[in-house]
Amino acid sequence: MRLFKILRLATRDYRHEWQMSGCFILALAAVLGPMLVLFGLKFGIVGGMIDQLIEDPANREIRPVGSGRYDAVWLDRFRKRPDVAFLVARTRSIAATLQLKSRASNRILNAEMIPSAHGDPLLEGIAQPPTGLHRVVLSSNAARKLGVEPGDHIDGSLARRYRGRHERVHLDLEVADVAPPAAFPRDGAFVDLVLLEALEDFRDGHAVPALGWSGSPAPDQRHYPSFRLYARSIYDVATIKQALNDAGIDVRTKAADIELVMKMDRNLSTIYWAIAIIGLVGFSLSLGASLWANVDRKRKELSVLRLVGFRTGDIVWFPMIQAFYTATLGWVLAIGIYRLAALAINDMLSAQLADGQQVCVLLPKHYLAALVVTVVASVAAAALAGMRSARIEPSEGLREI
Repeated sequence: MRLFKILRLATRDYRHEWQMSGCFILALAAVLGPMLVLFGLKFGIVGGMIDQLIEDPANREIRPVGSGRYDAVWLDRFRKRPDVAFLVARTRSIAATLQLKSRASNRILNAEMIPSAHGDPLLEGIAQPPTGLHRVVLSSNAARKLGVEPGDHIDGSLARRYRGRHERVHLDLEVADVAPPAAFPRDGAFVDLVLLEALEDFRDGHAVPALGWSGSPAPDQRHYPSFRLYARSIYDVATIKQALNDAGIDVRTKAADIELVMKMDRNLSTIYWAIAIIGLVGFSLSLGASLWANVDRKRKELSVLRLVGFRTGDIVWFPMIQAFYTATLGWVLAIGIYRLAALAINDMLSAQLADGQQVCVLLPKHYLAALVVTVVASVAAAALAGMRSARIEPSEGLREI
């Protein structure tokens, strides 16, 4: 009951001295508003760059340099690493080509076959991934030149010279889907690894019973010269690269570009937090000193409260409640300042931005974090004035009567 009365008295006093309360609110908003704008710019610019790094699968790709010998056991073991999102073997590049022709076009394309599987980052959003020996996903460039769409059939052919004879085989292929333009800019097709193995076996003179192609028996154990590998996130690229280097495999990544953005993020964060801490400490000390002076100015009124039965702990709440009001209302005004500044900045740079992109942006959790930090800092600063008010004796009120 006493705490409720202190709350009511502190509120009425805060409203009565609205000029001083308004100055405190404006002072807080003048510090917090620009800090929110700075953080919005930092989060919008660097966050946008990081989002572009994350969304582009090419930044998570790890390419082996040169040719090696990788068996299925090694590939399966590395595929199970928690930081690996996708891994599929590659056959020899010279064997991974196929001539494609459709009824809708007179052109014959020498298309590159790219091994793929479920979960391929380059085919994200594709409803029908390439599976088996007869389903492919064409690159947009190849589909345009062949004049085909998903569901159409095309003819794939390849030739070899076997035992002194020239042989050519044909393969009926269904276009399961068309890959996005960014997935593969050249003429190509994403195919199941089993189809690539069949093409390689045929060119090497081996039989492919599943397609009725004759030849010598294929070797029992297959080794692959390369692989396609994607990390689970851009933050895992460096770890996977180090693991492959330790295994004696030289790889090429975009780790340098990723590290550049990460370094920029760290440097900007350090600068921002340095400014934020200086501003927050300065405002806290200013608010604490003002409340301290306010307590001294109201020694008579506070001593009377002690005289009528309020305890020391009750009096301490008086400046802390008013500090809470200042923090909350100052935060609301600072949010308004930020929203107006962000609207002006984003509108000014809208011509240089993609649709939906913003340079200055904050998330709801950032607003909440700013509120919590502001309230905690303000109440902590008010605790100094609370300690001062706790030392006021009831007799001081009697002497003033």
